[in-house]
Amino acid sequence: MPTAREALLDAARRALADRPWHAVRMVDVAALADVSRQTLYNEFGTRGGLAEALLRRAADGYLAGVDRALTAPAPDRPAAVALWTLRAARQDALVRALLTGHWAEGLPRPDRRPGSRGRPGGRPSPRPEELLALVRDRMAAASPGVAAGRCEIVLRLALSCVIAPVPGDDAMDSRALRLVREAVRPVVRERV
Repeated sequence: MPTAREALLDAARRALADRPWHAVRMVDVAALADVSRQTLYNEFGTRGGLAEALLRRAADGYLAGVDRALTAPAPDRPAAVALWTLRAARQDALVRALLTGHWAEGLPRPDRRPGSRGRPGGRPSPRPEELLALVRDRMAAASPGVAAGRCEIVLRLALSCVIAPVPGDDAMDSRALRLVREAVRPVVRERV
């Protein structure tokens, strides 16, 4: 059975699927989760705290997928992470916003003001550059022989396909993967 916190986050996601964030009311989230408003406020402190927790959960889910992709055979890990990044960003508007920094209308936004973490001890969601660095470093650690710079290039290629998609999901995956594989292929220098 999910905790009250998980039930509330699930309820907030369901509410967000039906309407823009500015129209999602705390009372509606509590009712969807079948808990009191007081429980909601005890868990998240404020509406901003709930938004930040939703964003953190999306970031954590994306990072868990990165970790799963990094279990692929060694030479395929960068491509697996790139493909996961494409799919996750395409399927989840919150992940897309966290990766790109582009907050579409109707999405909750992170509150970057000092001390605005909602609930005491709450973690802020990562900025796009922080998320990129986390994934780059995980990729480099899990991909022997692939430099961190190449890992970053792979991620940036994937993100460029998120920002400027090519029509047709399958075509986008295969084109992006060709670019990624080219980027991680060892550089062969000609001898003069």
